[in-house]
Amino acid sequence: MLDITVRTENSERHVRPSAGELEELVRRIGGAGDRFLVLQRVPDLPDVFAQVWHEHGGGYAVEHRGAAGHFEATAGGPDEVAAALLGWARRESGWDGGLSWSPLEAGPAEDVPPLDLADDERAELENHVRAVLAAGYASRAGLAEAAEEYLVTGDRRPVSRHQAQALADRLWLERVAEQASWPQETDPDRLTRAFAALDAAGITARENFTCCRTCGQAEIGDEARPGARGFVYFHTQCTEAAAAGHGLTLLYGGFDGSAETTAAVGDEVVAALRAQGLPVRWNRDPGRAITVTPLRWHRRLVG
Repeated sequence: MLDITVRTENSERHVRPSAGELEELVRRIGGAGDRFLVLQRVPDLPDVFAQVWHEHGGGYAVEHRGAAGHFEATAGGPDEVAAALLGWARRESGWDGGLSWSPLEAGPAEDVPPLDLADDERAELENHVRAVLAAGYASRAGLAEAAEEYLVTGDRRPVSRHQAQALADRLWLERVAEQASWPQETDPDRLTRAFAALDAAGITARENFTCCRTCGQAEIGDEARPGARGFVYFHTQCTEAAAAGHGLTLLYGGFDGSAETTAAVGDEVVAALRAQGLPVRWNRDPGRAITVTPLRWHRRLVG
């Protein structure tokens, strides 16, 4: 797997694709609504990306940006592009040698005025942004939006879009630096593996799904593949509680609505969690939630 995310014009998002999947995406682009790819590191880093644009009948416009600057090149076919983007994704030495790059001149950086906030309001805002970061599911763009909207009241918008982005990026990079001290495998990594195994086995499993139980129960059926027997998920309020150190509540059930199927799904969920070494509390009552606790919520950022 490549430590990148790939976004497409038609709003697809591919997290940690394989080399073959990236090559297929490069070869696919060119039609209306599917003409570009944007590659970002995992975790996403400000002003670091690679991208390609292509329309059927034309060449490929490739760009990359990083600490050395912003550069562009043209390529005649997808093989050249795929080779360059794979090298960039793998951070290979000399990855850019196959294309002829030219610098792209950037305009002057826009001055971002400091936040005009009282100390208590500034602290409240930063605490909120750090809490969103701790949950681990936000993108940089989503984090900036959370920062911009948090203090809005009526007509008062004390944080501009550029101020919000600057604040979000500063705290994002703080969190990325913190991650360097985490163990190689964390409890959220184990949880993701357990959910992947359940999903493959016919239990629709979704992380950080919807805002609350009411919405989750209403929408989880739309996520199910044909033949799915049941579901398990946790919503954003559950995520926030886990990030705050209170364990993780899992909601589950059978799609036929019976207590018997719900209990059977609960057994499968508990078994999958324990197979990954996670501590589980559940008394086999289909009317009670499953709790994963104690849990250290170190979920790495993607972006």
